[in-house]
Amino acid sequence: MGSRPTDHANLDLARLHLDVCFGRAGGKVIWQPRILCWWADREFLGRKRPAPYDRMTYPQMYRHLQCSNRIYEYNACFERVEDPRVHVIERRLGELDRELLWQTPAGSQRAVYHRSPHHRSVVTAKWPICDEADFRVAAWREEHAGWRWNQQKYEQVQAEWGDTGAPTAYMPRVTVQDLYINTMGVEQAIFALHDRPAAVEKYFAALNECHDRLIDVINESPIRIINFGDNVHAATLPPELFRKYVLPAYQHRCERLHAAGKFVHAHWDGDCKPLLPFARDTGLDGIEAITPVPQGDVTPEEVKAALGDELFLIDGIPAIYFDRTFSEDVLTECTRRIIELFAPKLILGISDEISSTGEIRRVRLVGRIVDDYNASLGAA
Repeated sequence: MGSRPTDHANLDLARLHLDVCFGRAGGKVIWQPRILCWWADREFLGRKRPAPYDRMTYPQMYRHLQCSNRIYEYNACFERVEDPRVHVIERRLGELDRELLWQTPAGSQRAVYHRSPHHRSVVTAKWPICDEADFRVAAWREEHAGWRWNQQKYEQVQAEWGDTGAPTAYMPRVTVQDLYINTMGVEQAIFALHDRPAAVEKYFAALNECHDRLIDVINESPIRIINFGDNVHAATLPPELFRKYVLPAYQHRCERLHAAGKFVHAHWDGDCKPLLPFARDTGLDGIEAITPVPQGDVTPEEVKAALGDELFLIDGIPAIYFDRTFSEDVLTECTRRIIELFAPKLILGISDEISSTGEIRRVRLVGRIVDDYNASLGAA
């Protein structure tokens, strides 16, 4: 097949990304896989990438694969600014551990983070919030923190990534997800939600107000695609907690962001079936990383029933289909089914990343299917 004007290799993918999000793409789909795990695990372990990628930068690899990137590197353009009365002290505890201490007029917080020599993840050994006193300090910090825009960083990311995708950023995790992943850990957070609801809700109120100040900066920025980077998993976020703490925050955020013309989606990368009935009540334009069976807990048809014709699916192909465990025929069939069900409300990607053991050449296999589909719609 010859090169066609509708093929990803011949398009301004930043423009296509925006056109898909805002309904101007004439039904076309954008192929936007995330491959950072495949890339970064090799970097961390010092393993050579296969040719020709061993001679490429990360952005060059995307261009060679003829696909778009969801460029969350733009997140660095939004900088949190602590109150000047907050003093942050960092020290090393041996080769692998790092301690952070926040000293404020409301008291101090302390956290310890452990870096493994075997993988690039960082494990929290001591959480920033453990008791009532920590909640008071954390709420004070959120009440007094601000945000600023870094234009220099924006220009640096644009220079690096060019038209590979539209500028995209994600907001900090919302309410319960912040407790689970950022500040308390799941077990302590669940106890706190039941045993210290007043302290938790005061902290949530301060957190939401801080995020409102971030939205003020986002709405004045040129970045039009905003993600809620929440990593939602229904096994730890059941419907009653979602309804009470997450749904109102989503609705408020979406109302403010939509008023400034932003496209808004959230990252749900765990089991999602119990939460999908809320999808159309959130105010979101779409949901990212919902993972179908056999990796997730929902079928593509169940996802379509929940999203309807109103919401976008962002991603949709189980990551395990890029490993040798499954044949390329399985990947091909899944790709065509996702396009059939969700186009044009579809930003096709991997739910949520190709693993470090995935076959990177399969990215091009999916890309050819998408290019053929887009060509079938015509060049207009």
